[in-house]
Order: sequence, then C-alpha cells, then structure tokens
Amino acid sequence: MKKNIAVLVGGYSSEYAISLQSGDQIVRSLDKEKYNVFIVQVTSIDWILKSDWVCDVPIDRHDFSFSYNGQKIKFDFAFIMIHGTPGENGWLQGYFEMINVPYSTAGVLEEAVSFDKYLSKIYLQQFGVPTAKSLLLLKGRDYNTKQIINEIGLPCFVKPNAAGSSYGISMVKEANEMDDAIRKAFNEDPNKILIEQYIKGTEVSCGIYQANGELHVMPPTEIVSENDYFDYDAKYNGKSKEITPARLSNKMTKLVQEQTKEIYKLFQVKGIVRVDFIIENDIPYFLEINTVPGMSAESIFPKQVKAIGRNLTGILDEIIGELGR
Repeated sequence: MKKNIAVLVGGYSSEYAISLQSGDQIVRSLDKEKYNVFIVQVTSIDWILKSDWVCDVPIDRHDFSFSYNGQKIKFDFAFIMIHGTPGENGWLQGYFEMINVPYSTAGVLEEAVSFDKYLSKIYLQQFGVPTAKSLLLLKGRDYNTKQIINEIGLPCFVKPNAAGSSYGISMVKEANEMDDAIRKAFNEDPNKILIEQYIKGTEVSCGIYQANGELHVMPPTEIVSENDYFDYDAKYNGKSKEITPARLSNKMTKLVQEQTKEIYKLFQVKGIVRVDFIIENDIPYFLEINTVPGMSAESIFPKQVKAIGRNLTGILDEIIGELGR
C-alpha cells in the first residue's frame, strides 16, 4: 500500500514564496509509484491541502488528516519544506511529536538551537569550531555604535537572529549606516539581531544527509557573488555564480566535508542539511546551518546531488526510509 506523504510549504516568514518553490521540487521528485503525495499549504490562519485530485480541503490539525468523499485520510509522513518559522525553529516538530507523525527533520530542541544564529555559534564554539566574532542585540535595549564597532570592527554584518534567505541582512561599512541596518534586521526578527564580524574569504556551502545509519556528505559549492556578499539578489536573481564542486584543494575540500559531518553530529540533526562556511587563511569559519535547505531548481543542494550523479528521488526515498519509523 502506498504511503501518504504530506509536503508542508508556506509558513509565517518572508521565505513563504521560496518555500512554495522548494515544495514543488520535492513533490516532483518523490516517487509516485511508492507514495501518494499531497501539498499542505501552511499559513498563520489555516492549513489547506492541495493535490492533483483534490484541492483546497482544510486539514484537521487534531490528527493531521483530511476528509474526502466521507473518508478520513491520515498522513504517514510529513516532509517539512517550510523555511523559517514554523518549519525550521521546532514548532512544527513539536506538533508532529505530540500526534506521533514521523517527519523529515531533527527534533524540537535541535531545530530550535540550530535556527538561532547566535546560540548556534556559542554552542559550536565550546567544541572548537571556528566562528566569526559576533554579538547579540535585544529589542528595546540600548546599544552603543562605537562600542559595537570597537568590538566587531568594520565592515560588519547586521542580521536577523532567526531568519533566512538573506532577508533583513545589511553589510555595514560606515558607522552612520549602523542604525538603519539595525532597524532593517529588527523588521525581520522583532526580538533579537546579530552583529557579526566580516571575514574576507571564499564562501562555500556543503550539503549532507543521513540514511541507513550513514552520513552522506556532498561536494562543497563555491559561492561567488557579484555583490558585496551573498544577498537575496545574488541568491535568487542571478547575481552570483555557484560552482560545484568548489575550486578548493583536495585537502581543503576534505576539511570542509569533515567539518560539515562534525557539525551535523554536534547539533544532532536529521534529514537533509546544508552548512555554510567562509574560508580565510585555510580555516573554514562556520556561518550557519540550514536544517530545511532550499530545494528549488536554483538551490544549492539539488545541484550538489546532480554533481555526484544522483537524483533527488532516490535521496528523498532514503530520508523517508530513515525517518519514517
């Protein structure tokens, strides 16, 4: 009997539209001979089921099911493709734990910790993972621009602490740009923002997943942006080159891949993950971990899968087998 797979898309963040693209790619890639595949579009108002044969049916969130022709249909597995809140911060994971539905990511605590940019850096530092110098600003607390610059230096990055796809990020080159950058970041994350040291180097991103009890690490991708950094325009509007495999020495490639494995294990994450680094003086500095990485045609992980001669269909099947309990 075919399993019923729900691909959850949408969410509450600025990454809503990107999530729809990622979810569409997952739906296209899942093996229809093995699975009945449904899209569940999540907003802060409602959850709506969409598929080829039934559409715009409300989801019963008591047991994650829907009714069709008088029959109640439950899902066997949830493929979370919501970037940001509530798919990447532990909220959906908590819901699925309570109703005992297996899902495609790590658990509540692991998602919450890895989604928090500042907390994830503090956590990794105790294990000796190199990270950029950073500090945290809380909403409503006074700050001193001069002290920030003395501690972090210029240029620096101002980022929402919990957001993705480069929304709300600014590169601050002059002291008089700081206030606007802080306001912009707080528009994306109303509670906490991160001010981070600028490291000039080679930016790379490395995908990884676990299946059959084994870690499978991808060839790193080198990101060359036409802009000052890998901003939204560079990511989604063709203002960057993504080179897979990255133009790294064999030694550095191995180091990035081993560091990716170590970070995956330290965070105790599951499913498909991408880890971003900046390499300076042969040291890969951890930037962030993406536990629900983009899966659209323009996204990095699918390109890495192609580079090793595989396709997403087989890998998604492995993920469901690994996490489907």
